[in-house]
Amino acid sequence: MSDELRRIVAIDDPYLLLREVTTRLADAQQEVTELARLRRRVVQDLHAQGLSYAQIAAKAGLSRGRIHQIRHTGPAPEGAFLGRGSVTVATPLRRDDERGRTVVAVDDVSSGKRLEELARSYGLDVTSEHVPVTGAIDLDRDGLVVVCGPRMSQQMWDTYAQDPVLAWERAEDGPWTVVDRKTGLVHRSGQDSAPARPYDVGYLGRLPRPDGQGTLLAIAGIHTQGSLGVVQLLTNDLNTLWGQVGDQRFSTLVGVEYAPDTSEPLSAELLCPLYRHDEVTSV
Repeated sequence: MSDELRRIVAIDDPYLLLREVTTRLADAQQEVTELARLRRRVVQDLHAQGLSYAQIAAKAGLSRGRIHQIRHTGPAPEGAFLGRGSVTVATPLRRDDERGRTVVAVDDVSSGKRLEELARSYGLDVTSEHVPVTGAIDLDRDGLVVVCGPRMSQQMWDTYAQDPVLAWERAEDGPWTVVDRKTGLVHRSGQDSAPARPYDVGYLGRLPRPDGQGTLLAIAGIHTQGSLGVVQLLTNDLNTLWGQVGDQRFSTLVGVEYAPDTSEPLSAELLCPLYRHDEVTSV
């Protein structure tokens, strides 16, 4: 019996005991899920290196059938791209100055809900919250996925500024753009071009938290359709993204063609490499 279990068993207050047991069970389930994810990842990595299931089984002291079962069951390793154990999906609130009230954009709601569904499909516990209209949000937390552009939050502006390759900048004629410092390309939304077209640019990156004790996943579009396109890319290609960057810091841009009447993405494709920040020299 572990020390933690002994502590819980010794609690006399039945209501406190019930609360402690419930909390501990939730924590234990998260731990079991992440251990199963890690175990499957190890088997997949060894198999990708050329080892047969029989060889892995012999070295690990397990049966070949057990190794094969681990490889094909349990939570998929790529779920760790979003977080471990639990994730919090934050989407922005907006100020409707004309009506004097706080609102949410339909596209932001869709992005948030689809991210939540994606995380749950990988066995992650999910909570949601809003970035208030003030932009104030605590970024120093594990498992944070923030759908919010730099102009809506000073904290997010400071976070995006840590990107060594991709920079948010205003064009001389006013609209926001994203500049690839490595190539010199300036990426602009089709809404802000002449003639206008149903095309947007989305940003996806894993960036450092303000406290330096971890990272957060940042998603933003020049307009809301860009964020929706990033979420579609994650939904369709999470395994590929995980294979390229794992849980390391990175950033990339996504070009999004969308239906003008619904904002639904019709295609979402990378506009640049997945820049691994630990491999980027000063630009």
